Amino acid sequence: MHSLTALFVLLAAGLAQQINAHTTFTNFFVDSVNQGDGVAVRMSNNNAQATFPIPNVTSPDMACGVNGEHGVSRIAPVKAGSTLVFEWRSSPDGSRSGSIDISHKGPCAVYMKKVDNSVASNNAAGPGWFKIMEEGYDSEAGKWCTEKLIPNDGHLAAKVPKDLAAGYYLVRPELLALHAAASTPPDPQFYVGCAQIFIPSGGSANPPNTVSIPGYVNLSTPAMTYNIWQKPLKLPFPDFGPQVYGGGNSKREVIARDMTQTFGLKPEGCVMTNGDWCGFMPPKSTDQNSCWNSAKNCWNQTDACYKSAGPTGSKNCKNWENYCHSMNDACSSGSYNGPPSPSKFIPAPLKKLDPSKVVTGAGPMQSSSVASESSTSVSSVHSSTPTSTSSATDQSMENGSISTCGSNGGQNCKTGMCCSAQG
Repeated sequence: MHSLTALFVLLAAGLAQQINAHTTFTNFFVDSVNQGDGVAVRMSNNNAQATFPIPNVTSPDMACGVNGEHGVSRIAPVKAGSTLVFEWRSSPDGSRSGSIDISHKGPCAVYMKKVDNSVASNNAAGPGWFKIMEEGYDSEAGKWCTEKLIPNDGHLAAKVPKDLAAGYYLVRPELLALHAAASTPPDPQFYVGCAQIFIPSGGSANPPNTVSIPGYVNLSTPAMTYNIWQKPLKLPFPDFGPQVYGGGNSKREVIARDMTQTFGLKPEGCVMTNGDWCGFMPPKSTDQNSCWNSAKNCWNQTDACYKSAGPTGSKNCKNWENYCHSMNDACSSGSYNGPPSPSKFIPAPLKKLDPSKVVTGAGPMQSSSVASESSTSVSSVHSSTPTSTSSATDQSMENGSISTCGSNGGQNCKTGMCCSAQG
């Protein structure tokens, strides 16, 4: 019995390590303003595996992640030239702090793609993606981009080029963990997601050097088998994907014009949100029957909220549930005129970003040929190309074996690496 208990303890410890190892993109900031957990973000519909890497670099999931071909109901308005900051969490609902395990070292990038309608489905995988930010290995600091995320609250920043044409876009932050890339078989682990945005006005740019995702990498791409454990590192790190588009170097094939957003607007009368869900005021009541009918409407919305809750959790579903309890109390006490105000149940406004805690692109993924032997803590903003100065702030449940590493499975663990079926 004692040996069985010990096994359970070991399994739990391995699972905890696995939970902390992975990551997912949960929310984003527009010029320091938090759009909210899961708002205008395409996320996995498998809450238990939302932090798992993409299992195959040729999968359509490489575009916007698992379930990434399904548009969500909201689109965030973004001015051309705005700074977007993407938050990565190892625990999607923020119940535990942390962004990614230190062993998961590798580069970061941000891509964009113009689409007819960001809320539409089946528009992610395929051609049209261009890169607006990248960061690889910083030889001066002796750190990979993913390592810099850890002291910076998981915040990755990119600047939207000022000359982009108005319209709807998908924005795709990307992390690549290389801890198992040199294994047999190779196991480069991508973490991706997509934000849905609308640019009302800008220029007329049609960026060159677009790529197809999937298709821009395969296991023959040198970066996919790069050995981060080699001492010293073999530098420069082999860049992959297109060159960064920073604006002012595009084909001028689109007439510059302003546009009005018609898709993905926050519904009128929405008083509380939880990811893709909106809560609306229940109908007015003046007597006992209408009071209870109004309360029933509130509870129906509560059920819908919990059912729609994604990986970032159901915090505001609970707030709405408490509001419904207050309606029940009012009806039970004979206070039939309602509904009561939900103001005390509405959460406080989301905190703005701390602009000192973001990771920005310091240029191409390629680094100088001399690796730093020592690592120093980096938690400051780095100059970017294209410019990326701004903002960020905030926050798994998984299963699997603790005896193998990597999303391909079968590899033995190395010192300092996680041990799980998902690497």
